[in-house]
Amino acid sequence: MKKDILQFGTPEEAGISSRNVVKFIEDIKKKRTMMHSFIFIRNGKVFAEGYYPPFVQDEFHRMYSVSKTFVSMAVGTLIGEGKLSLDDKVVSFFPDKCPGYVHPWVADATVRDLLRMATPFREGTTYKVSDPDWSYTFFNTEPNHPAGTIFNYDTSGSYILDVIVERITGKPFMEYLKEKALKAIGFSEGSFCVKAPEGYSWGGSGVMCSTRDLARLALLVANDGMFEGRELLPADYLKEARSFQIDNNTSGNNNLYSGLGYGYQIWRTYDNGYSFVGMGGQLAITIPEKNFIAVFTGDSQGHSVPYGGVFEALRDNITDHLGDAMPADPAALSEMKEAIAALTPAMLAGKESSPAAREISGVTYRMNREDRMGIRKLTLNLGEDEGELVYDTTRGLKTLRFGFGKFVVGTFPETHYFGDTIGTPSGKGYRYMAQAVWTEERKLVLRVYLIDMYFGNFTVTFAFKGDEVALSMEKTAEWFLEEYQGFTAGKAESSF
Repeated sequence: MKKDILQFGTPEEAGISSRNVVKFIEDIKKKRTMMHSFIFIRNGKVFAEGYYPPFVQDEFHRMYSVSKTFVSMAVGTLIGEGKLSLDDKVVSFFPDKCPGYVHPWVADATVRDLLRMATPFREGTTYKVSDPDWSYTFFNTEPNHPAGTIFNYDTSGSYILDVIVERITGKPFMEYLKEKALKAIGFSEGSFCVKAPEGYSWGGSGVMCSTRDLARLALLVANDGMFEGRELLPADYLKEARSFQIDNNTSGNNNLYSGLGYGYQIWRTYDNGYSFVGMGGQLAITIPEKNFIAVFTGDSQGHSVPYGGVFEALRDNITDHLGDAMPADPAALSEMKEAIAALTPAMLAGKESSPAAREISGVTYRMNREDRMGIRKLTLNLGEDEGELVYDTTRGLKTLRFGFGKFVVGTFPETHYFGDTIGTPSGKGYRYMAQAVWTEERKLVLRVYLIDMYFGNFTVTFAFKGDEVALSMEKTAEWFLEEYQGFTAGKAESSF
């Protein structure tokens, strides 16, 4: 039988009322945070777990920059085996990428510097999405300060670290990490990492695994790498990795959730805790003093509050209320289970119908100019609880279905976005979900979430005036959906 580090209990056993979990769910709903899943763990046991449709328990989810923590664990494992040192110069692993002069600030960068986000470069990455050789750019980009001095969030450094792991081990860093530690704790065997153009894993952003997998790693790290008497990850390294290694409060705002210091690809956070953090709300937050772990997935990209207010909701409803074990409360537990069973994704604010819908439905609008959206014509076919946008573009005829008062799930009508390798089109559409509301009698707002190997979202606003339509698109996504932003307008005609 497959072993699993995850064990299960109730909130009351964990020292909190089940009703606090209900309050957390209600708080997230009020904040209109697009959450996909959550897991709460205390004293080593899961006491609450929820998934927002269409997301389910064991499906793989893009972890974005939480991937960096996985890379750190692989680096630490190699250090524990004596095959790598924190003080090794990273340039020593890349003689093939340094054909000529290497700037002394780059040549001086160590494994420790990269782990602490103290590369010699400006914020961002040394590579562009179009670069065929990302590791080459790291050693051939002009630096602007000495390595190891200033915190500067740089995914290039994380990428270089995972390439070092893969060059030493001869295998993808996730496969190495699974062999050494993760399989033993029940981690999904099929988990993987999106690849960079040159063929190495994109360890800065590309890990695909389940929410439970992330919880397993967080629990193993909290347990000093120990499981059933075996040290699967080096305890000494973990203690350093979770600790303050560099000041990251460069903006001076003392952010409670991300400005309290940085370890080895791990953020320091409130209540003397630490967190694994990924774009859009991929989070594993650990508060050691309360023996508590919270894991989240979502897509809060574009939300007005960082991470959609998840940190605040967690603190207000859960972590500030943790105490000693409580008597069983079947009624409260039942309320929590009902709330979890009824989870729904964050909905747009607005009405599900409009008197103008009948007039607008089925009308074809010819757009008066082509821009980067490339839309020539569009038609909205509006039903009672669902609708579809049919739009003719320079890329072909597209159809996008959406719901009123619900999300409709489908296959996005673009096939040129990346698959498991950056820069290589997948040849198939991503999974998406979409919902629309009327915010005014003649204004329809459509919200679309891409929920596949890549996550992003965009909002379309249709404003109707007489026989004309004005259209606005705004997107939040990394390296795709470029065609889904801008303004255009059109005039009604008879048909396509």
